[in-house]
Amino acid sequence: MSDPSKPDLEESVNVTEAHERVLREAAAAARENRLSENGREPVSLWVLVLCAIPVLAAGWALGNAGRLFSYKDTVKDGYVRIIPADDDAAGPPPKEALAAYMAKGQKIYGKCIGCHGPDGKGDGNAYPSLAGSAWVNGESERLAMVILNGLNGPTSTGKVFGVMPAQGAGMSGDDLATLMTYIRNSFGNKVGDVVTKQMGAAALEISNARPKVGTAVNADELNADHLKNLAGDSLDPKVMLDPITLEPAEAK
Repeated sequence: MSDPSKPDLEESVNVTEAHERVLREAAAAARENRLSENGREPVSLWVLVLCAIPVLAAGWALGNAGRLFSYKDTVKDGYVRIIPADDDAAGPPPKEALAAYMAKGQKIYGKCIGCHGPDGKGDGNAYPSLAGSAWVNGESERLAMVILNGLNGPTSTGKVFGVMPAQGAGMSGDDLATLMTYIRNSFGNKVGDVVTKQMGAAALEISNARPKVGTAVNADELNADHLKNLAGDSLDPKVMLDPITLEPAEAK
């Protein structure tokens, strides 16, 4: 019969043991159903393994760096590294004067391509050809005045192509000289001479001293005032120059 003072328990139940059993079962259930709290859940073993792989690889690479990047192992037999002398390391090798001037002039010609084309032949309608032009291949002062100031009226062929805009704004004597040298020796033109930096500088002075400075030249002015070559010492087209400064190579 049940004890009236213990209405829910039988005489045979050990309360202490039952209580402990309940606590053990609750703890086991909590371990099996543990919920993450604030990102503190246990890290998976696979994550640890994946993280360890690059660390181990980096350690191996550092430990074997001397062998992996050994000069002896990576450079073939007989290789000799050439260290240039101080004077050879200062810049590019010298070029013949004509080639050096033309290389720079070709870059300046980029501002002319839009009208005269990459082949210098223009379009025969709005823009004249530089190939075979009497003014391109003739007296250098006349050509310089056309480039610097532009042209109004007929060209050397007598044909009128409209007004050529002046190209002298921002152009240095060196720019003008190299450009003239380039077009006089390209597109089938073979004058063979070098319009020097000194000649280019002289052309700027002549242009600035024109009575009608700031206006385009015309055939009458060209034939009356500029039918001559620019003053200055000539330069042997084959003399060796520094391709950057255009000065004699031995003066470096």
